[in-house]
Amino acid sequence: MNSQELWVHAYTRLRSCKPITIAHLKQTHTLLIKTTPLPLPTQHPIFPKLTSSPHHKNLTYILSFLNDLDKPDLCLSLYNSIIQGLPSNPTNKTTSLLHVFELLRHMLLNDILPDHYTVPSVLKAFAQCRALREGQQIHAYAIKSGLVLSNVYVNNTIMRLYAVCGFINYARKVFDESPQRDLVSWTTLIQGYVKMGYAREGVEAFFDMCDAKMRPDEMTLVIVLSACSKLGDLSLGRKISRYIDDNGVNPDVFIGNALVNMYLECGDDELARGVFDGMPVRNVVSWNSMISGLAHQGKYKEALDVFQEMQRTGLEPDDVTLVGVLNSCANLGVLELGKWVHAYVDRNQIEADGYIGNALVDMYAKCGSIDRAFRVFQGMKRRDVYSYTAMIVGLAMHGEVDMALDIFTEMIKMGIQPDEVTFVGVLAACSHGGLVAEGQKYFRDMSTVYKLRPQTEHYGCMVDLLGRAGLIGEAVEFVNNMPIEPDAFVWGALLGACRIHGKVELAEAVMEKLLKVEPERDGAYVLMSNIYSSANKWRDAVQLRRTMKEKKMKKTPGCSSIEVEGVVHEFRKGDKSHKRSKQIYKLLDEIMSHINDYGVLAHRSTLL
Repeated sequence: MNSQELWVHAYTRLRSCKPITIAHLKQTHTLLIKTTPLPLPTQHPIFPKLTSSPHHKNLTYILSFLNDLDKPDLCLSLYNSIIQGLPSNPTNKTTSLLHVFELLRHMLLNDILPDHYTVPSVLKAFAQCRALREGQQIHAYAIKSGLVLSNVYVNNTIMRLYAVCGFINYARKVFDESPQRDLVSWTTLIQGYVKMGYAREGVEAFFDMCDAKMRPDEMTLVIVLSACSKLGDLSLGRKISRYIDDNGVNPDVFIGNALVNMYLECGDDELARGVFDGMPVRNVVSWNSMISGLAHQGKYKEALDVFQEMQRTGLEPDDVTLVGVLNSCANLGVLELGKWVHAYVDRNQIEADGYIGNALVDMYAKCGSIDRAFRVFQGMKRRDVYSYTAMIVGLAMHGEVDMALDIFTEMIKMGIQPDEVTFVGVLAACSHGGLVAEGQKYFRDMSTVYKLRPQTEHYGCMVDLLGRAGLIGEAVEFVNNMPIEPDAFVWGALLGACRIHGKVELAEAVMEKLLKVEPERDGAYVLMSNIYSSANKWRDAVQLRRTMKEKKMKKTPGCSSIEVEGVVHEFRKGDKSHKRSKQIYKLLDEIMSHINDYGVLAHRSTLL
């Protein structure tokens, strides 16, 4: 068999290989080295076979193969095929860049210039690696070669590179100078604005696009709706919704999810529910949008109701679902459902790390099961600042001061940098434990050691720490020397200290300050009334109640909740809306009667 017959046989074998193996490619390569091959046709099947083979991950082998080809066979389509098929390597961006550059160098050494297929493929690779400087070099080549004037695809990939690298102004400049613009051009610009935090500019670009008689697709509208969500602009969101209805856009599941999320972010759960109920198809993201959105609004019970609906459909929850449910359980104190989620995590062999682990720790701590919270924390293989913070705050809330501070010490030893919320937990622990010196040290370390700027919450914790310890004078001096304006949290902490230690005159002065910050809130009046009643200043307490009545202020009724057999029951003062309220009040009267009989009624120090 002569060399020509061998090559014909090799071509036939290579064409029939599905998929090609390493052995097949090596055989062809060996034949290429040992014989003088026929000229390879431009669209020969060896090119896609080469780029789709396992050896494509080995650039050295690819270059070796190319070096053994005769120059006529080294054509532009071959290089484009290889570059387009290069696998991205997000864990080693330097390697990915070197691969692209090595292939470009090989092209240029063989007098082959990149074209309108090569440049976009190279720019996509650079965008994945955030390689701005290298991308600018390719941009310069595209200008010199005239590609930017003749090919909109090239311009779009240049825009995307700049947008991904965070240079939206450069992307805008390329857009403005482009002689041609298509839907991808506009969508790239809008998405770049929104991802960079310029949501308003993204929406304005959308309206410019409409003025240019360019019809958006579903992807563009999803991006614009996400911009409305970030802005929290309900009227703008409803305007986009009307555009979707008026222009016959297909309301697919992605647009439906974006609308649900937008309405919830803008605070209108009724409109969100209307869209959700009207969706012909819902995926797990649809349910997550409702659950997380309602939880974000503080409507935790409604969020759990939606989760129960989801369960009835048979759709499996994902990590986002579970975190949203655990967050709602934590804020309602629904321990049993939280434990069910934990069991689901274990049953499905989901690692209780990251968001789920942190949410479990927070849920158990807020539901009063600090031991379970600690066991979850100890079982986490990977802990971050949020894991430690949830555990510290939970322990502080339960009065486990020493354990909270020990966890903080462990956190520092592990090299994890605490954040502002961590120090709220640490300072709260010191306050509950009466550790004044330790609290003052941690407060100083915030700025001197950890380079964190104390916020009003931290100053409020310090005032509470000093006030609980009876150091009222030091607390007042601390407030007077604050570098930032005290807010209601700080003044409220000082007013609370005045109540504990019976400082009526100081309380009156603090009350004035507090009312300047929050004139419409009832909390200051209620607390001051309690201070007056504790000091037997009944006339002043009555006058304060009269002032509240004149201002038409009502005390926010206390609210409590209890979980019975997985159902959460909420009660407010004087509430008779529960279907078993008669039985509940009858039992309450019996309990009060027993208390009166045994003379257990404590001295009442409050009127409101």
